[in-house]
Amino acid sequence: MEYQSHVDALVRHLEITPFLSDLRDVGADVDLDTWAHVVAQAGRMAEELVAPLDPVLDRVGARVVDGRVQTAPGHREAWTRFADGGWLGLPLPEALGGMGLPLVLQGACEELLNRASPAFAMLTTPGRTAAELLVESAPGELADEWVPRLLSGEWGATICISEPDAGSDVGRIRTRAVKDENDEWRVTGEKCWISYGDHDLTARIGHFMLARSGREQGVRGLSLFLVPDGDGTGARNGVFVRRIEEKLGLHGSPTCVLGFEGARASLIGQEGRGLQTLFHMMLRMRLSCGPQGIGVASGAYQTALRYAQERRQGGAPDAPPVSIAEHADVQRMLLRMAGRVETARGLALACAAALDLAGRAADAEARAGWLSLAQFLLPVVKDGSARLAFDVASGALQVLGGAGYTREWPVEQRLRDARVFAVFEGTSGIQAIDMLHRRLWREEGAGLARFLVLAFAELRDDEPSCELAGALDLLERTAADLSAMRGAARDAESGASAFLDMCGMAACGWIALRVVHGAGDDVVGARMKAAARFYLAELPARIKAQAGLAVLGADRLDGIAALLE
Repeated sequence: MEYQSHVDALVRHLEITPFLSDLRDVGADVDLDTWAHVVAQAGRMAEELVAPLDPVLDRVGARVVDGRVQTAPGHREAWTRFADGGWLGLPLPEALGGMGLPLVLQGACEELLNRASPAFAMLTTPGRTAAELLVESAPGELADEWVPRLLSGEWGATICISEPDAGSDVGRIRTRAVKDENDEWRVTGEKCWISYGDHDLTARIGHFMLARSGREQGVRGLSLFLVPDGDGTGARNGVFVRRIEEKLGLHGSPTCVLGFEGARASLIGQEGRGLQTLFHMMLRMRLSCGPQGIGVASGAYQTALRYAQERRQGGAPDAPPVSIAEHADVQRMLLRMAGRVETARGLALACAAALDLAGRAADAEARAGWLSLAQFLLPVVKDGSARLAFDVASGALQVLGGAGYTREWPVEQRLRDARVFAVFEGTSGIQAIDMLHRRLWREEGAGLARFLVLAFAELRDDEPSCELAGALDLLERTAADLSAMRGAARDAESGASAFLDMCGMAACGWIALRVVHGAGDDVVGARMKAAARFYLAELPARIKAQAGLAVLGADRLDGIAALLE
């Protein structure tokens, strides 16, 4: 199986994932033998069912036919087989049609699916996270109607936030919800950038939508609604496809502009608290961005590694050419890719475990502590994995040279697919501002402090620990400097992206050290350790550069006036 080395690495990461004992203590199903079996099955499903479809999705894409979106040939059949396998409900309770397994295992399986086809995988996340939201916040009868069908794949879901004049600035949403003469909610407005906003893969689609239900401005006037596209038998509910976007990549995932004209809607949660209610779904969708980026990066890296071993070029002129994997610069590129992939993988799994514990822990104080840690790690995982996918795909193309720029090899598609990952679910800049304003200032660095305690506790008397220790010290000092700059917000904001990078480097360094100390000495462990050691060897120099940028101040932005004239 081509995915075998990927499966092996995931299983080893699961064995050494942080917080497993904490998950056991709160009653989570932590059976590593079962987990290994599930991951192996996910690898086979991804490689045999989904991966062969991906080139078709990219080449054919989706189109609008008679007002509805028509997907590529073979897409519906693959979706049905995938859903019938029970893959949509891994973390949901068995009583609702799920498997009751921890989020960390969900993340491992998602990574393999995204390696096979991120366009295909895009439909799986909103349905699962919508089901979790309904269990958490919806009236019982609404949850009973929708959750089993979402988990079976019979029905689908979207998250509808963005509008033409309201993207990340959700307080400017203009879509309105009003009650009709029968005291039913009706929604009217336009929504854009809706992944799988319409398709022919499920019988019904539920749009989880923020709309303005009161007179208050900003986010306080927003409520959350479930807006079905129809009744499941063909009758429409005032939901119209305006168009699907022509995109750089992810051609098999239709990105829609939707119109809502008096569409019937059901209120979820309290009126006026839509953003707070949607928070549960948004956290888990953001978490899924980790395995999305890592899965794509893993596939690109494996292609580059194989090519470097097979492609022969250079060496002594009087001898046969050597494989390009023998050249120092190619070795550097391959080790950097491997180091970033392995550490990002471990960090995403650790974040999933922390978020799971935030919902499972026995008392409110423990849940708050785990949530604080998860919310510190989430922007790092989301943005780091998003940029990892594009960077590794670009690096793989560099290893392949001119061949990588052609469609004969899959890395050019992965480069196109991955570019949007750092844009949706909150851009890189939004994640950086969130880290600065919310996590460092508003929460006074509580999540960062918890992380530092965990990471410092891993240190030993060896060289890899020294490399990480210096990075942790520098992160702590830089965080203190930025905290002191709270009265000069522009100065701090100009360095927010660099600070986010520092957090990611240090967090991945923590994972790298855990790999060095715990991955084992067999073939799988040796590969992981080699990648982790390279990551730690470069960490001091790389994080030092970002520390300088984080506190450089806003004076360097003064030249923007000249550009804007």
